[in-house]
Amino acid sequence: MSKARISLTVLVLALCTVLLLVLALCAALLPVRYESREEIFEIPKGTWAQRMSGNPVNILPDKIYLALGVRDLLVLRNLDDVPQMFGPTLIMPGQSFKLPFELASEYQFACTAHASGQMTVVVDPAPAAGLARLLWRIKNIARIWL
Repeated sequence: MSKARISLTVLVLALCTVLLLVLALCAALLPVRYESREEIFEIPKGTWAQRMSGNPVNILPDKIYLALGVRDLLVLRNLDDVPQMFGPTLIMPGQSFKLPFELASEYQFACTAHASGQMTVVVDPAPAAGLARLLWRIKNIARIWL
C-alpha cells in the first residue's frame, strides 16, 4: 500500500471515530421526549373468539418495556366483544385501563388477552443524562432487534 492510501485510510477511520463519539455524546445528553407518557396496547375485536376456535393469537408482546419519567403509564384498550382480565382488573368491552408505574422493577400480571395468560412489564429507571441515558438508548435499540 502506498503512503497516500494509508494516510487516507487513517483519515477516514479518524473521521468515523469522531462521528461515532459525537453521536454517542448526543445520545447521552439529548433529552428523551415523547408526545405522551402513555404506552398504549389494544386488544382487537374478535381476539377471544379466535382464541376459543383454537387460533393462536399473539396481540401483546411477552414483555412490555417502560421507563419512569418517559413512558410510565400503561394503557390497555379492550376493543374485543368480551371482558378481559389484566391482573385483578376486569376491562369491559370498549373500556380502557390505565396503570401508572412509580417504581422501577419487573412486574408480572395475569392477562386473559395474552396467549400465555401472563404478561411481564419491565419498568426501567428514569434515564438520567450521561452514560445512563446512552446505555438506556442502546438497550432499547437492542430490544427491538432481539
